[in-house]
Amino acid sequence: MVWSMPSEQLQLLIAGYVLGDLSPEEIEEFEQLLANNPAIAQEVAQMQKALEMTYAPPEVAPPSHLRAAILDANQHQNKPLSIARPQRSFSWAQTMGVAAAVLIAALGISNYRLWQSLHALQTEVQQAEPLTFVLQAQDTNVSASATLTVDPSTLEAELNAQNLPKLPPGKVYALWTVLQQGAPITTDDKNAILTAVFGVGANGNALENIEVPQVYRNRDLVTAVAITVEDASAPQRHEGAPVLIVRV
Repeated sequence: MVWSMPSEQLQLLIAGYVLGDLSPEEIEEFEQLLANNPAIAQEVAQMQKALEMTYAPPEVAPPSHLRAAILDANQHQNKPLSIARPQRSFSWAQTMGVAAAVLIAALGISNYRLWQSLHALQTEVQQAEPLTFVLQAQDTNVSASATLTVDPSTLEAELNAQNLPKLPPGKVYALWTVLQQGAPITTDDKNAILTAVFGVGANGNALENIEVPQVYRNRDLVTAVAITVEDASAPQRHEGAPVLIVRV
């Protein structure tokens, strides 16, 4: 049903149809609405008249299955459409008013296109698949591991670490995102971003919900994800060697 569409979007479709600025798919959708809704046909007729009064272009007949609907709408206004019209004189104010209306309609179409692009981009981000990074110990004799699962659309992530050694007081585990050399993002001298700081329980496990940097929306920039042991007072110094790491 047409009324399920926001009125602002419907007005933009009407303007685009009259201005000839719709895609074939949009034209087909709009003509279906137009055929079933005389009120829309009336608005189309009004917009066509405004354009004719301003620019006097050659009249383009609508599709045969829509012509009756548009003519019927004009009859209700007691202003039937005519193929040939005599020259009319309009005041400067009237002419400028119509020209302004047409300009607004054209700008509306541009905004509609922008809205479509933004909507498509949002949909693409929302449909992005989760990223999973499985970190393994550098020493094959160590059974510790960790999994980082990232939702690129929200930049929310879950860190699940298992069998890590319990640390002495004053020490913490730090999660690092390592980037390509020269990536356009601020990093430390090891091309890394401090992503999270955490500790583990007595069983050596940790389950953390964290927020990750926007770089995870461009996975090509990420070269590794690692966990190190750092001083709790200054984990950003990045002095420890990787305990767990995955290279991508």
